[in-house]
Amino acid sequence: MAFLIKKYKINRNRPTIGITGPDKGGGVAWFFTSLGVLIGGGWPVRITPKNPRTADGLQGLIIGGGADVDPDTYQNDDLVEQYLDHTIRKQKHSVFQKAKRVTRFLYYPALFFVRKIFSRKKGFGLDRDRDHLEFQLIDQAVKKGLPVMGICRGSQLLNVYFKGNLYQDINTFYLEEPNPSSVFPVKTVHLKPGSKLAGVIGARQIEVNALHNQAVHKPGKNIEIVGREDNDVVQAIENLKQDYIVGVQWHPEYLPQRPQQRRLFKALVQHAKEVQEQIEDMDMKEAISSPKSRELEELHNQEKWEQEHREQNKRKPERARQPIKKNTATLQ
Repeated sequence: MAFLIKKYKINRNRPTIGITGPDKGGGVAWFFTSLGVLIGGGWPVRITPKNPRTADGLQGLIIGGGADVDPDTYQNDDLVEQYLDHTIRKQKHSVFQKAKRVTRFLYYPALFFVRKIFSRKKGFGLDRDRDHLEFQLIDQAVKKGLPVMGICRGSQLLNVYFKGNLYQDINTFYLEEPNPSSVFPVKTVHLKPGSKLAGVIGARQIEVNALHNQAVHKPGKNIEIVGREDNDVVQAIENLKQDYIVGVQWHPEYLPQRPQQRRLFKALVQHAKEVQEQIEDMDMKEAISSPKSRELEELHNQEKWEQEHREQNKRKPERARQPIKKNTATLQ
């Protein structure tokens, strides 16, 4: 009995942080996200539909991004050009400064090729079992007052949970030039002064990477938009009522060399140390056995329609192709 009490006691020193992901693929994302949690002072636990464990109980939760299903999104044609522009072509640095920059930016090509090697083949993007599990885990975390961070699709799922909706395709926001998609920090996000995220990051703007084509449209109940691009695409949200529920559209786990990005994981861990409850094994079983929500079904139907539309466009001649409209997954 004493062993069981010790096993499930809330850990104030190194809280357990659950990190969700797919059953297949996502290994690289798991590695870097768990690294962020470890550096931030927490203990990462991988959670997938087939491995929904809680270890010693979850004191915090990270809803991870999508699986590595489409290597084309890393813009292979631009990779070398970006690398050279950020390193060797900069003429105002000493030899030692250039060497440091070359070493630092070698990280991005390395990450690109690692993700491409371990990526799954391109296929249908829906993962209903994972979405259901994550949706129920969010519900458990909200009820117990646990800190939550959504990354990319995880941020979108948070907004859907709170009855918001999404743009299914944001490419129409980028009329003058294509939507940049890269592991490099290629976008500038402006954060709302006084927001939790601005306080954590310690700045009013931040350079981020971009590996997404969806975004928050209408914020859900008690959800505030706190980060946008220059063209108003939503990049960050947070909950006004919960102590710490935030969502970022970018992938901070792939930028561990940047202190501002590491602070996101550290802040989550710090809030996890202060919780009074945690998600136990019985809570996980309840989450899995709960019926699938209507919000998820509507989201899946919309995504299925978008996927079929893209497939039809691919089979059409170039002139006959139609852009995907700025549709939203409507939730009541």
